[in-house]
Amino acid sequence: MVENPFDVEIRVGEVLEAEAFTEANKPKMTKLWIDLGEDHGEIQSAAQLDHHYDPEELEGRQVLCATNLGSVRIAGFKSEALTVCVPGEEEYPVLVEPDRDVPLGGLLF
Repeated sequence: MVENPFDVEIRVGEVLEAEAFTEANKPKMTKLWIDLGEDHGEIQSAAQLDHHYDPEELEGRQVLCATNLGSVRIAGFKSEALTVCVPGEEEYPVLVEPDRDVPLGGLLF
């Protein structure tokens, strides 16, 4: 677990696959499989994204992920990273994304 917020690693990943996460207790959850590049591999993340995004439109997008926070199990799904979002209308999460393609696994600085 990170003790200092400045120790959080936020890396660029590409969503390989996304699907609705109907088993989760929170509404509008999405399961994500994210490629962090050759050096960091593939991870899973659960995020409350179905308010603004259909799972199919997430595939192929680059996203930012906090990767060193540890993992949690949500309804049996292992979420290994926090997908970085900001509140949009009605406080529902909106993805934070690079405005152009960048190398996967790149560290936010």
